[in-house]
Amino acid sequence: MNKFICIFSLLIAYVNATALTFTLQPSAKSCFYIFTTEPKSKIGYYFAVQAGGSFDIDYSIKAPDGKYIVQEEKKRQGDWIFNAETAGEYEFCFSNEMSTFAEKVVDFEVKLDDDFKASLPDAPTENIAVEGMQRSIKNIEDKLASLQNTLHYYKTRNNRNQSTVRSTEGRIFWFSIFDVILMCSMAVLQVLVVKFFFQGSRKQLV
Repeated sequence: MNKFICIFSLLIAYVNATALTFTLQPSAKSCFYIFTTEPKSKIGYYFAVQAGGSFDIDYSIKAPDGKYIVQEEKKRQGDWIFNAETAGEYEFCFSNEMSTFAEKVVDFEVKLDDDFKASLPDAPTENIAVEGMQRSIKNIEDKLASLQNTLHYYKTRNNRNQSTVRSTEGRIFWFSIFDVILMCSMAVLQVLVVKFFFQGSRKQLV
């Protein structure tokens, strides 16, 4: 069974988030790795199947100790945040092994703890202005996250609708070709039947 592994490591000191779109071939598996040096960090991910087959895929998340955090089958998309209890390398795998002919186009994004909150110093209790600023920044972060999720949703819906339209157009085209061939075949058959009928009548008259 054809398998391939795509690997990248994200060092938390340098890179805190990544987003990519990749194509997963039939009967193939792709794995991505993210490395965190801090325990109890938050890791968030988003994925959506943009095109191919029934827009579903199998995926799993494995902790550094080899235990599975998530294992799900035939999912169209996912958006989740979980606590990385131990520091180390976390494995995100996507599998298209259930499909024998349809390739899948997948959007994938993973984030680390620094992407979920602003790195501001703790505000003194008497400094109301700094506290208000932190609340405003948190509110902006929440609204941006909501907007990003909405954009992901509309992008996925748009891609899937376009794929459905292309599939419908293809079916209509081939059905039209089949219909034309069928009508031509029926016309030829009718001509041959009529010709054979009149030839048989002439022989009887002679």
